[in-house]
Amino acid sequence: MPATKSSKRRPTSSRAPAAYSLLPVLATACFAAIVSVAAIWFFYRDGSLMNFGDAEAHLNIARRILDSRTPGYDQLGTTWLPLPHLLMVPFARNLRLWTTGFAGSIPSSACFIVAAAFLFTATRRIFDNLSCAALAAGLFVLNPNALYLQSTAMTEPVFFACLFGVLYFCVLFQQNQSIWAAAAAGIFAALGALTRYEGWFLMPFAAIFLLLIGGDRRIRATVTFSLLAGIGPILWLTYNWWVFDNALEFFNGPSSPAAIQGGRPYPGHGDWLLAIRYFRTAAQFCTGIPLFWISLAGIAACIIQFKRAAWPAILLMLPPIFYIISMHSSASPIHVPTLPPNSWYNTRYGLALLPLGALGAAAIAGLMPDGIRPILALVLLLAGAGQWLLFPRPASWITWREAYANSQTRLEWTNQAAAYLEANYKPGENIFTSFGDMAGVYRRAGIPLKQTLTGDNGPMYLATLARPDLFLWPTWVVTFTGDPEQTAVDRARLRGPKYDLMKEIIVKGGPVVQIYRRSIAPHWTVK
Repeated sequence: MPATKSSKRRPTSSRAPAAYSLLPVLATACFAAIVSVAAIWFFYRDGSLMNFGDAEAHLNIARRILDSRTPGYDQLGTTWLPLPHLLMVPFARNLRLWTTGFAGSIPSSACFIVAAAFLFTATRRIFDNLSCAALAAGLFVLNPNALYLQSTAMTEPVFFACLFGVLYFCVLFQQNQSIWAAAAAGIFAALGALTRYEGWFLMPFAAIFLLLIGGDRRIRATVTFSLLAGIGPILWLTYNWWVFDNALEFFNGPSSPAAIQGGRPYPGHGDWLLAIRYFRTAAQFCTGIPLFWISLAGIAACIIQFKRAAWPAILLMLPPIFYIISMHSSASPIHVPTLPPNSWYNTRYGLALLPLGALGAAAIAGLMPDGIRPILALVLLLAGAGQWLLFPRPASWITWREAYANSQTRLEWTNQAAAYLEANYKPGENIFTSFGDMAGVYRRAGIPLKQTLTGDNGPMYLATLARPDLFLWPTWVVTFTGDPEQTAVDRARLRGPKYDLMKEIIVKGGPVVQIYRRSIAPHWTVK
């Protein structure tokens, strides 16, 4: 019988596509939701939702898009990609959610739940087994470092959702050759590229995979994926060009990682072996040592099951490879407490190995006969999560430990400044100040950002710096000693207006915070 049109387009995979029940996926999502909400409540009661300085910044960027003297899209800033901030905007506009930090927790939690569901259903399709899928999802959901990040306004949970979305739809395309699956993979790749820069790194590899396994649809699928995935980087380059007159502002501008690092040396820069060592150590802290070694054994298991698991393993290897390359060739250091300089910085990058560890464990279970597989899956789950079950303390969780270690000084002066303003600030009064870390004072005190005048407000701020005698009219000035706002106060003393130093906050190891009040309040204020 001659080949028909439909027979020519049958899937190239060795297995026919199967119909799967949604019930296990919903059960996984419900389990992830329960664990997620419990973790958020735990860290809220612990007072650590906003310990990460980056979480504070992400949440305040989301708030200022709507709550600012000059609200709008340009308040997204640069360097950090925009999608996590945009997801927080609907929640950050609520004063209560903003001040408590829940405005960052809600979208992070939602993405964490979506990520768990995608990981479960992708693993189920790869190995055609519920035990393998449950094992992978369980190792991801029960990791306390991932749980801490999904409780805060950090970007990793959003990226996990995008990464696992790309994984699932690429696996789906491999099995059913649907152009719609390739298109969905492209959409999630674009969203990932608007979340974290490792999303840019994985896009060409995903396109190559589609080209290799696409059969007679490989060109159409690859082009569809590439056009949709490319929207993410194009949007970000266009935004930087439009707002900053430099399409690469995020890469070489004054707020870029290279500018912040300032050429200072760090371990791993220019040294591949040292970069691998620091990432490996961070990964062991983030995943736990048992799961770290399971992930290495799992890579071999993926190679054995080549047609099923080789591509998913390669995809999930890309974020760890990206961070090693970034340490070696860019300005992205990782500091861990067991290696010089024996501190905490970017340790969460090691969490990039968690997805590979979860898939690797599932691949090991997938090699076993059906009767043994559920038992081995349970053993691997207990082994991978055992470290956290034996030592269920936040101090054992490296992401929480880093946030705590690096936040105590900042939180001390932030709380002192916020307490003073809560007692003395009157609604409607305006504040000349900076954004950055100082914005945490206003979040903590519940003062709308539209009452502040900062460098993100453009000409009004610059005019105040240039001619404080004419434009320095706010009731309050809150600044760090030596910052431009403090200099403007000193210059204003020559011809007015005069500001009195009401409080000076000195915290060991931190900047000196000065709070000034205008001696004679202006006869008008901006509402």
